[in-house]
Amino acid sequence: MKIMIRKITLAAFFAFFLLQLNAQQKPLEREVTLYNPYKPSLNEARKKSYLPDIADTAKFRPEFGYEVTATPFMPVYTVNPIKAATLQPDPLNKLYRSYVNLGIGSNTSTLAEVSITNERSKKGAIGFYGRHFSNNGSFTNDLKQKINSGYMDNDLSFFGKKFYKGGVIAGSVDYKQRSRHAYGFVPEEIYVLGRKDTKLRYNDFGAEISVASAKLDSSSYAYDFNVRYDYFNNKSGLPDNLFTSNEKYNHYLGIKGEMSKSFNGFYVGSGLEIENYKLPVTLLPHSKYIAALNPFISKSSSQWNFRLGMQALIERNLKESAKLHIYPDVHFGFNMVPSYINFFAALEGNLEKNDPLNVIEENPFLLPDGSLFVLPFSDNKLIVSTGFRGNSGIEGTYELSASYSLASDMLFFYGFMSGDSLSGRGNYFKSVVDDVDVLRLHGAMNGKLTDKLSFSTGINFYRYTLTLLEHPWNKPNWDASLSFKYNLRDKIIAGVDVKGIGERKQIIEDSLTGPVVTLNQKTMPVHFSMNIMAEYRYSNILSFWARVNEMSYKRYYEWTNYPSHMFQFMVGFTYSL
Repeated sequence: MKIMIRKITLAAFFAFFLLQLNAQQKPLEREVTLYNPYKPSLNEARKKSYLPDIADTAKFRPEFGYEVTATPFMPVYTVNPIKAATLQPDPLNKLYRSYVNLGIGSNTSTLAEVSITNERSKKGAIGFYGRHFSNNGSFTNDLKQKINSGYMDNDLSFFGKKFYKGGVIAGSVDYKQRSRHAYGFVPEEIYVLGRKDTKLRYNDFGAEISVASAKLDSSSYAYDFNVRYDYFNNKSGLPDNLFTSNEKYNHYLGIKGEMSKSFNGFYVGSGLEIENYKLPVTLLPHSKYIAALNPFISKSSSQWNFRLGMQALIERNLKESAKLHIYPDVHFGFNMVPSYINFFAALEGNLEKNDPLNVIEENPFLLPDGSLFVLPFSDNKLIVSTGFRGNSGIEGTYELSASYSLASDMLFFYGFMSGDSLSGRGNYFKSVVDDVDVLRLHGAMNGKLTDKLSFSTGINFYRYTLTLLEHPWNKPNWDASLSFKYNLRDKIIAGVDVKGIGERKQIIEDSLTGPVVTLNQKTMPVHFSMNIMAEYRYSNILSFWARVNEMSYKRYYEWTNYPSHMFQFMVGFTYSL
């Protein structure tokens, strides 16, 4: 049946195909009549543009999973001790065992300085220091007389110290010599004497031994004790007589110490002082002594500090009877701006010992009649001070302060011209004392202007209220200083100092005219002077230096009729071994 149907279908297909072939062989014929010229045209059409869309709408979300099987790791380790941290000190500069400083200058001035010490040691130190400085200057008066104005200073010291566990034992043997000439050249007639007749010589021999603690911990017991002996004498060219004797000396023995310890947050301690002076009976029939005790308590923090104390002092000087002095010892400080503005105030007092060695350092031209050894002590009953100090902000510090003190027996000097060969022909000075109130205003500052240039300056103003004297003889109403220092890599060092001193009143007691003593008063004007120094360090062991002192527009009179040498220069070198 299926075969029959297939044959019928094939036959129908071929018959249809044959009919189509016959139709193509006979073309369609038509007639077309044209009435107008043929104008082909196309209808206006708009083409639509379909841009592909690249947005992928298919979303693929990977999904995966994992598993971790943790297995603990147990490392094998060993414990080794760690060494304690240590702080290494900064490397120390090489220490030379000695140095020599030699110089020569105008007026045949000479300088020789020697220092010899051992190298660094943990056991102790021992050494020697010596210094000589002399000037052979002179003046010529109106009578064409040569007046010697030279001077000489000599210093020698043998010293040593021994370190032991927690402390230091130190000692020294010293010698000082001061030689001056009473060269005040008015009036000229008194200089008929020779050079040795106006020479003043002072000698001081001393020895000291001390014991002190060396622990830096404030909770430990701290102590510092020393014992000192001094022998001082004064010799002049005057012959011995009833009024002046060459037996002018002073034996001094002193014991000083301080003990302190931290206790319950406070620092508690006390000072001890015992001094004895022995003079020849021709000057003072009894000995002089001082005994003082100074207990105190203090405490400090980063913002404030205070000290409360007192001093009880017993003095026996020119009078046979002893006198008791009580001085306050109160200090307080507060940091208003830490490191920059620190306020301080103090209420204190002291006994200023006018011993011969200290007095001649101020005025070496005192009349050589022994009065130098019998001077009263200056009693500073009360000293009130306050001010501000701190960091200047230019690698330096500053201070502004004011103080007011009540003093008894303050020491002043006045000129004494005498033609008496017994009491000493020459232009000397005598001492006088008075009760004085002193107001002092002080300002000081230092710092660095550049890496190579630094400066320091200071000024003081004084006002004296006296009881008996008309003026504070030879005391200026102000003084000031300004210095600059230039340092080029420690190779070239230069400096300049400018100093000024205010007006002073001086008085001279003239007994040359006869039994009637006349008083001549002088006013010393304001004076400025300048000093210049320069040093070239050729190496660590050799350097060369030069100094020029007292550069001023006019001559300076430190004491009445005692002119300075004015312009002076000196050159020298320093060598280390």
